[in-house]
Amino acid sequence: MNDVIAENLRRVQGRIAAAAIAAGRKPEDVTLVAVSKTKPVEAVAAALAAGQMVFGENRVQEAESKFPALRKQYDLSLHIIGGLQTNKARDAVRIADVIESLDRPKLADAIEAAMAKEGRTPKLLIEVNTGSEPQKAGIGRDEADDFIIACKARFGSALIGLMCVPPHDEDPRPHFTWLADRAARHGLQTVSMGMSADFEIAIACGATWVRVGSAIFGSR
Repeated sequence: MNDVIAENLRRVQGRIAAAAIAAGRKPEDVTLVAVSKTKPVEAVAAALAAGQMVFGENRVQEAESKFPALRKQYDLSLHIIGGLQTNKARDAVRIADVIESLDRPKLADAIEAAMAKEGRTPKLLIEVNTGSEPQKAGIGRDEADDFIIACKARFGSALIGLMCVPPHDEDPRPHFTWLADRAARHGLQTVSMGMSADFEIAIACGATWVRVGSAIFGSR
């Protein structure tokens, strides 16, 4: 497992660098978030041993089962990237360095209260449902500007960027370019977009973080 994951990481990092250079950007300006959801702690440990330090988990409960012990050995960064229930906000604030899925006022309320209780302030990204898909999390496009402004006022420098997951059956480019433009309009430096199937396109469109799982850890 260790050798396979290490080789996969090398390949993905190489593709990220090539995509960045092709877009006239520096490879170091794009951060790889290794998405370890559903994968065992041994797979995460293998990635850590290969030098990967930034990870994404969809479910708070799963993250809680994997990362506390690993933090004792590695200076890692944990992102919560899945839809977040308000009753899990305090757990997310306690364990995560970044919450990428802030998408509604009630969750903003819960995160703010959790920060006060935990005395901890993870970085925040607003998730935008760029495809207006009813089954997906994310603030709608039409509501995004007002929500971004409100969250900047509430969270200040803790709000650092935007995130999206485009519809899987559409060209992702319009979604990626819209998100990057919206982030720039609001002075937000971080744009989290692109997964295993389309991260090179996302980099061409301005992604600063790409969330890659299966290309590193294998299919789920």
